[in-house]
Formats: sequence, structure tokens, C-alpha cells
Amino acid sequence: MPEGQGAPPSPRAARSAPARVSAGPATRPSPRLPARGSAGCPAPRRGAVRAGVPQKLAEALSSQYGLIVFVAGLLLLLAWAVHASGVGKSHLLCLLTALMLLQLLWMLWYVRRSAAHRRLIRPKDTHAGARWLRGSITLFAAITIILGCLKVGYFVGFSECLSATEGVFPVTHAVHTLLQVYFLWGHAKDVIQSFKTLERFGVIHSVFTNLLLWTNGVLNESKHQLNEHKERLITLGFGNITIVLDDHTPPCNCSPPTFCSAISQGIYYLYPFNIEYQILASTMLYVLWKNIGRNVDSQQNHNMQFKFPGVMAGSVLGLTVLAATIGVVVVYLIQIGRSKTKSESALIMFYLYAIALLMLMGAAGVLGIRIYRIDERSLDESRNPARKLDADLLVGTASGSWLISWGSILAILCAEACPPYTWFNLPYSILVIVEKYIQNLFIIESIHREPEKLSEDIRTLRVVTVCNGNTISLASSCLKSGAVAEDVASLGSDMPHTVNGNAHLREACDREGEEGSQEGTPGPGCRPHFLRGDAKRRVLRNITAFLFLCNISLWIPPAFGCRPEYDNGLEEIVFGFEPWIIVVNLAMPFSIFYRMHAAASLFEVYCKI
Repeated sequence: MPEGQGAPPSPRAARSAPARVSAGPATRPSPRLPARGSAGCPAPRRGAVRAGVPQKLAEALSSQYGLIVFVAGLLLLLAWAVHASGVGKSHLLCLLTALMLLQLLWMLWYVRRSAAHRRLIRPKDTHAGARWLRGSITLFAAITIILGCLKVGYFVGFSECLSATEGVFPVTHAVHTLLQVYFLWGHAKDVIQSFKTLERFGVIHSVFTNLLLWTNGVLNESKHQLNEHKERLITLGFGNITIVLDDHTPPCNCSPPTFCSAISQGIYYLYPFNIEYQILASTMLYVLWKNIGRNVDSQQNHNMQFKFPGVMAGSVLGLTVLAATIGVVVVYLIQIGRSKTKSESALIMFYLYAIALLMLMGAAGVLGIRIYRIDERSLDESRNPARKLDADLLVGTASGSWLISWGSILAILCAEACPPYTWFNLPYSILVIVEKYIQNLFIIESIHREPEKLSEDIRTLRVVTVCNGNTISLASSCLKSGAVAEDVASLGSDMPHTVNGNAHLREACDREGEEGSQEGTPGPGCRPHFLRGDAKRRVLRNITAFLFLCNISLWIPPAFGCRPEYDNGLEEIVFGFEPWIIVVNLAMPFSIFYRMHAAASLFEVYCKI
């Protein structure tokens, strides 16, 4: 067989010409073909595949560790909530304090190591830990520290019959909050590339520690709301469906009593802010955990800027909604539970107001989606843990209110007799489902759209110029960067200012409008004036500003005790008191968090438009 056909050369030939450089194909090594299915790319090296195995293994081990800690903490929380024998509040607070101390040690070690290597260039994820997000978490953290001070005062007032853990826990929580906010301000954007296994365990421990603190706050706040609900039912004569008040008041007197009573009420009014702080901190830490060992894209978005001009209509309408919501909540809390007639009028007032507001929000979301459908623009499909988490949280937390709404619809349809005010609950429950569905579509599409590099008029206009007697048409798809825009400007400066040139421009615009209309998509010439250029952006900003303020408005009622799901009474008769209360207590925290998270996402959308 000839050597050029794949036969090995003879040993004699190899010894006779050891230094000869072969130039023919006979001795040249045959190139390796790429692996099948790799689209022309070479197959990954075996060493690279093995290098990824420990990374995946560490990710799996750390996530399982975090779930084990979370499940153990949940079980202890449940045992304390149901008054299991041998389980007291001190046991729960000891576990939470130990978890916070362990996280404090890890954060101190990480901050010290980062300071020692501060001269090294480290990759950053610009999508994670936005400045406005860190500012909002700082505000919630400040209120959380005030809550800790009130808890210390509560411990001092009842020091005779409270364990020492109830005084140590708020102090540890305050220190934990201060250091964690400092840690998130300085390291939320980090993409960790060293000590990755240890860092995964430290970050996931922090995530589930904050989730357990969030669950503890939700449980305490829900028990307080449930006690108030039972007292209202007893006042209205529904004692047959109530059970004994689940009160955890210490069995001793507080001195002075008025001071302790004020502290107790203040604690539960500040719990909603503490709950939002813990869940925001856990989400930011989760993004940090997902970024460990990740290869950051070289092309990253610029920092978003907040622009207020041009949103007067949306802001005024949103602020009007916010003021009206506060008024409705105040009237509701005053009227509910006073008498049967006042309670029914308070429920009807709330349902009518919520129906009108949800219809406005749904219409605004539909208009925003319609503008996006007309304005065709490519979507950013690159991997982004922060953006993916935002979308998942929107859909996941919306399921909480969907569960309550479907329960209310089923109760209305299956009840043997419905009071007149319960029929307002039917359109309200349907609109809650539809409005969140539309809003999720609007937000998810908004955060995935490419930011506009140039104005709409420049991007949709075909620039026609005359150079050496030839007509050159620059398509709008080519005008993507500032460098191209400068070239267009330089070409435009050399254009002869003739009437024929203007005619060419007009003809090109007319042809583009006709082509767009023939394809079924309205071209720039056929679009309404308010959908082009800065006018379109103003409309979208007004929609986003209005939805942002509306979501904050809808966060206020359930967070501060205005919960018709408790006070309606029909669901409790159909499903039973305890099953319906369990459903509401499980789903309501997700519904409350949805509104705050949707407001945060809409703020990001506003800065991006």
C-alpha cells in the first residue's frame, strides 16, 4: 500500500532521513474532523469535560446542603406553630441565631479575603445587584433594624418570663442585617472564580438562612392577622366556625403596660418591611450563587439611567391611585368587624375599587404589549441569571393569588346561598387572574428586549445619498452602532442639497411603508404618530410608571391587614375554616411579594426604555 494512502512508513526510510522536513501529504498528520453534531466546532477536550465535573458536583452538593438546612428549619417552625410538645420558641430562635452567626463568619472571611486581593481584576455581572435594588434593600434593612430595637424593648418589658434567646436573637439579627447590606453593596456583582466549592456552600447557606428568617417573619405576621380575624368573627357572631385564639403573649405583666402594648402593635406594622428585606436579600444572594464559576459575556449592557421627564400622565394617575388606596385601606380597617352592616359595606367598597383598578392596569398592560407587537425588535436571549430569576419569580409568586382567586370562584359557584356582597368577589377574582397574566407578559417581554441604541426615526429611515452619481441605500438594519451613525452623518454632509435628493428620500420612505404593509406588518410610514420615536417611548414610560405605582398600591392592603379573603366568610363556609385559612396563609405571602417584585421589575423596565 502506498504511504500516501495511510500505510506507515518503513523503518529504513525513517532512519535514512531523520532530519528531512516532509512537505507532501504522505507524512503530514491527517486533521481530526469535528465531533458529530457540533456544528463545525471542534469537540471539547477530555480534560475540559473533567474540569466541569467538580463544578457541577459542588453545585449539587451545596444546593442539597441548603435544602437540608431549610427543611430542618421549616420542620422546627411548624412544630412551634402547632405547639408540639417539647418544642418552644427558644429552640427555634437558637437555630436561627446559630445560622446567622455561621453566615456572619463566612461573610467576614469573604470580605477580608476580597480586601487582601483587591488589586486583582475580577469579572463582574453588571445585570446583578443594580444600584436601585441595593438602595431599596438598604431602606428595608433600616426598618428591620428598627424592628429589632422594638423587639429588644419588648424583651426588656417581659424580661421576667422570657428566655435569654429572645433578647439575643434581635441583637444578632441587627448585626447580621448591617453586615449583610454592606456585603451586598460591595459584592453582589462578583463572579467568583476561586475557592468555588467553599464559596458555593457559604452563599447557599446565606440564601436559605434568609429564607428561614423570611418564613419566621411570615409565620409571626400571619398568626397576628389570624388572631385579629378570629376576633372580628367572634364580634360578628360567627363563633361556631372559630377556634381558640392562638396567642403567644408572655404569661407575665409588662411594666409599663401602655409601653409594651405600643411596642407590640409597632412590631407587627413593621413586619411587612422585614419580610420584603429577607426575600430581596435571598434573591440577590441566589444570583451570586448562580454566578460562581460562570463565564461572563464580554458584551454587557450599560448602566440604566432614571429619566423622569415625559411621564407626567402616568405619574399623576398612579399617585392618585396610591392616595385612593390608602384611603380605602383606612376606611376598611375602621369599618370591618364593627357590625355586620359596616363589614358588608367595607367589603363592597374594597371590591368595587379593586375591580376598577385592575381593569385600568389590564388595559395599560394590553396597550404596552400592543406597542411591542407593532415595534418589531430583536430579543436578548443571552444567559442572565438575574433576568431569569426575575421572570421565574413573577410567574411563581403569581400562582399564590391565582390559587386564592380560583378558590373564591369555586366557593361562589358551589355555595348554596351567597350574600349579595360576595358576588362582587367573582369579577374581582377573575380580574386578579387576568391582570397578573397580562402584566407578566408585559414585564417579561420588556426585560428581554434589546435597548435602543439610536432613535426610532434614524433606525427606520433608509438614508439615500448620492456618491459619484450612484444611489446608495443604507438599510435600517445596518444602523446599529454609533460608529455607523457617524459614517451616515459624514456621508450626509457631502450630499448635494438638491430637490432631487429630497425626492429620493421621500420615495425611499414611501417604498418602505408600502413593503411593510404588503408583508402584513405596518411600516414606519403607516404607523400612528404616537408609536414612532420619542413619542412611543413616552407612552411606554407612562404605562410603566402607572403600573409601578399601582403595584405599590396593591401591596399596601394585604401587607397591613386589609384582606377580604379572611373577612368574606363564604370560602370558610364552603371549604371549612381551617382548610381555607391554611390556603390563605400559604398563598398570601407569595401574593404580597409578587406586588413588590413586580414593582421592582417595572422600575428596571422604566430605566431601560
